[in-house]
Amino acid sequence: MKIALLGYGKMGKVIERIALERGHEIVLKKDESNTYDGLSTADVAIDFSIPTAAVDNISNCFHANVPVVSGTTGWLEHYDEMVKLCNEKQGGFISSSNFSLGVNIFFELNEYLAKIMAQFDSYKVTMEEIHHTQKLDAPSGTAISLAKGVIENSNYANWTLDQAKNNEIHIEAKRIGDVPGTHTVTYDSNVDSIELKHTAHNREGFALGAVIAAEWLAGKKGIYSMKDVLNLK
Repeated sequence: MKIALLGYGKMGKVIERIALERGHEIVLKKDESNTYDGLSTADVAIDFSIPTAAVDNISNCFHANVPVVSGTTGWLEHYDEMVKLCNEKQGGFISSSNFSLGVNIFFELNEYLAKIMAQFDSYKVTMEEIHHTQKLDAPSGTAISLAKGVIENSNYANWTLDQAKNNEIHIEAKRIGDVPGTHTVTYDSNVDSIELKHTAHNREGFALGAVIAAEWLAGKKGIYSMKDVLNLK
């Protein structure tokens, strides 16, 4: 399979190595210094760029008739535009805040726990996410996905980085050293606490999940999620 890499930073290099190990060919390594030459020859593209580049990267894929997997976060105010363009161009698209297989299992556990805890008013939910100092957006896309998972299965209405109101989930975002990503969901009461936690040890899990998603998406049209890729629906 021929893969175009859109974004060639630390994650892009790990994705490249894993893709090559799995027998794929890299036909484009796009960063700020080169063009999209070679994109149209790809079977699928993987976008791990920066928030300001994501929309252009994804748009170019749809115009080139190349399915795209995007793991870039911080641009989702334009998500509906990209979905509309994907449908207009009959493209293929997966966007996820986190492609790690473990994190996507974590998402499922988070939603299941939220359904159980919704009936117990004595517990207050909070979240913490820790990432490396080079991460540009805060809170992380993964933390936002976790918060949405709770909101959709409980009486919470919103999340905030500030002091939380009764119907809000407080997210504490920390930027420390070279931490790949740690996310904790805590239900706290006067008598005890319940914690659900995922700790990434390196970038390998994110990269492997993205390549697996790209393998799954190649040749498909439509809007999908990691639930589809991992058959979690």
